[in-house]
Amino acid sequence: MSHTPGPRTRSGSFLGEVKDAVTPRATLLVLGVIALQLLFIASYVGALHDPRPKDVPFGVVAPGAAAGRTVDRLERLPGSPLDPRAVTDEASARRQIMDREIDGALVLDPSGRTDTLLVASGGGTVLATTLEGVTGRVEKAEGRTVRVVDVAPASPHDFDGLSSFYLVVGWCVGGYLCASILAISTGARPANPRRAAIRLIVMALVSIVGGLGGAVIIGPILGALPGSVLDLWGLGALITFAVGAATLALQGVFGIVGIGLAILLVVIAGNPSAGGAFPLPLLPPFWKAIGPALPPGAGTWAARSIAYFKGNDVTASLLVLWAWAVAGTVITMLAAALPRRGRQEPDLPPAPAG
Repeated sequence: MSHTPGPRTRSGSFLGEVKDAVTPRATLLVLGVIALQLLFIASYVGALHDPRPKDVPFGVVAPGAAAGRTVDRLERLPGSPLDPRAVTDEASARRQIMDREIDGALVLDPSGRTDTLLVASGGGTVLATTLEGVTGRVEKAEGRTVRVVDVAPASPHDFDGLSSFYLVVGWCVGGYLCASILAISTGARPANPRRAAIRLIVMALVSIVGGLGGAVIIGPILGALPGSVLDLWGLGALITFAVGAATLALQGVFGIVGIGLAILLVVIAGNPSAGGAFPLPLLPPFWKAIGPALPPGAGTWAARSIAYFKGNDVTASLLVLWAWAVAGTVITMLAAALPRRGRQEPDLPPAPAG
């Protein structure tokens, strides 16, 4: 009686079985995951464990020499929490806040003992509260009181101003997950430029749909953010495509490892430095420096500007996002077009017998 032999197994020691089960490539990937895990902890805790204001752009409105004296006093505060500058009048201070040139302003009343603090909780509730605490202590030391006026108030349904941040995080997640699925299903590196172009087209379609969906959910459905649905739709599509194209580019150059690099850039470095939980002036110098250059930070700034600041000061953020989108597209196409060592051509069908 004959029988079909089953799968071959290597008999031997437990160590031999481990060597069969865990390949060197798998070992390297697991070590990479551990590195990402530790970097995640270090980045989030490092950025968010001890928020302190540092050089917050801040206006001072006061008559004559009182403006200079107040600016000097605020500049000498321990730890340099404020970066004060004299502003001609309250109207100019309000305009600069709405243009996102300053984050708050103190308007002195020379005829009384109560001054006015202008803030914008739409740019981050935590930052507005921090400015209130800093100026309140200064005013109390001078025997004065302060009343707070919110020039650009956050929506009552936007707790701590986090809705814009989570909206952008959702768009970013859609971008790198879609690109990762394309890699897992058909290979990290597209076989040729045509395949790469198809992936980018799919990424663009997903971005359009995801951008619209996020804008509708955050606005008309939940009422969490004000602002133009059309503007948020365009922003969401750009963010999703920028992150997706960057992920495709990293996969095209580094293979499946590119997914980990995308997570490193967007999630580990980008999210804690985005100014979501704590606006940029409250972050340590490293995260404050890199945040505006990464998609989550650029997207969060632009989303808050659209929602609360009449779309002011979004040019730099949009340029950052476009740069990621264009660079990702170009590198994806080049990676598919350039020959790679070890690249195998598809098998040709056998020639017909003649």
